[in-house]
Amino acid sequence: MNELIQLRVNGELRPCPPGTKLPEFLIQTGVNPQLVAVEYNGEILHRQRWETTEIQAGDSLEIVTIVGGG
Repeated sequence: MNELIQLRVNGELRPCPPGTKLPEFLIQTGVNPQLVAVEYNGEILHRQRWETTEIQAGDSLEIVTIVGGG
């Protein structure tokens, strides 16, 4: 059995199975991937790269909900 890795999400440590892709991680944490923007290790991660981004131990994510209106 694989050990869980630790990453920082919005300033808090969170466990994650190794090899988890970003969209899968978002869904596991109850986040709708269509309604957020993600900063990955200090850089805005373009949506087309999400499917190929595999969460690594020590990664830092800032997940920001997109709010419409005006």
